[in-house]
Amino acid sequence: QVQLVESGGGLAQAGDSLRLSCAASGRTSSPLTMGWFRQAPGEEREFVAGIPSSTSATFYADSVRGRFTISRDNAKNTVHLQMNSLRPEDTAVYYCAAVSGVGPINNPARYDYWGQGTQVTVSS
Repeated sequence: QVQLVESGGGLAQAGDSLRLSCAASGRTSSPLTMGWFRQAPGEEREFVAGIPSSTSATFYADSVRGRFTISRDNAKNTVHLQMNSLRPEDTAVYYCAAVSGVGPINNPARYDYWGQGTQVTVSS
């Protein structure tokens, strides 16, 4: 089992920046693909960014590419999501997710482990 704990959410104004962190614990000896997803009220959970277990490549949803940056610190079993130039439409609960190995990184159904979520609210 892998436990994920997110932190760093909160209130922001349009144009501001926030940094989310996700700390993994438990069975972290196996390489993990890490992803960030978000879910707004009444909407489906959507992919935001991901970083595979096997490479340093990063992947982003079109809506956040150029504004958000995902990174990982393997020594600390932590993944971060730096969110710049925030917009009101970025308002959502943000979830960290993990799965062993590689695969379709933007599909929430393939992830085995999820954090509890952290709220991000961006006002105009």
